[in-house]
Amino acid sequence: MAEMRLGELCRLTPQSFLDASRTLEESRYVVLGAPMDLTGTYRRGSRFAPTAIRRASLHIESYSLRSGLDGEEVPLCDLGDLRGGGGVEEWLRRVEDVTREVSDSGRVPILLGGEHTITLGAVRAVPEAAILDFDAHLDLRDEFLGRRISHATFLRRILEEDRDRGVFILGARALSKEEKDYAEGKGIRYLTPGEIRERGARGTAEAVLEALPGEAPLYVTVDMDVLDPSQAPAVCNPAPEGLTVTEILDVLYALCRGRRVVGLDLCEVTPYYDSGLTSIQAAKVLLEAVLAVEGGGRRRN
Repeated sequence: MAEMRLGELCRLTPQSFLDASRTLEESRYVVLGAPMDLTGTYRRGSRFAPTAIRRASLHIESYSLRSGLDGEEVPLCDLGDLRGGGGVEEWLRRVEDVTREVSDSGRVPILLGGEHTITLGAVRAVPEAAILDFDAHLDLRDEFLGRRISHATFLRRILEEDRDRGVFILGARALSKEEKDYAEGKGIRYLTPGEIRERGARGTAEAVLEALPGEAPLYVTVDMDVLDPSQAPAVCNPAPEGLTVTEILDVLYALCRGRRVVGLDLCEVTPYYDSGLTSIQAAKVLLEAVLAVEGGGRRRN
């Protein structure tokens, strides 16, 4: 039933992530492209990212020295891209539907954005999950350029829909006074790149796990602008003084040892603003994130 429903929501793409050929029934991790690109305010083009990241994934090694695991041996399938069309709410409904279908089947959804607004739809499908957000921005504005639902406001909408939802933001450094005041008033924790470096990966992971509800699994969302522009220039809204890929992965691996992950997404790549570096970085981050989740699950079991 899940496979039939997902087939209606998605369309096959010429290339799959890591050239995966497994079926849904054979898989624990399900890659889905969500090329929503409607509310961008600086660089548009994130709708091209799922294709670019899939292509880039063919040119990285699938074996990971970090985990000792090989991505080709992990039970992962790629069901293609969500069917497009419609406005913001229609996109969010589709993202929610497909995330719920995958999650309810006991599998881990992995969404390739597209703009970061897709996370609003995805987390509606996993209400039990706390949110770990790697992002240069807080995305807590009440509105931005006349929109109440956009890449700059989606996290505030999530918290309005579920006031008890745990949220922790890593890598924040580009924020408005309005967002800073809102975060402080709501007790939303965030760490800047400098604070992450001071704590180290283990100390950062401990801070996240202490702050988020003890039994809540994690939904992990990665806005690629969390990286320094020297590492990822082709993003929708680049911000100087960012993290490195190594720092992100160190923290992810430390976190996955202590907490179950029920969903992942990676957003905000605009591939035509560089010669392929950012898509390669995104493919590497996504591969290692999956292997961190898989390895963490094996240790806990």
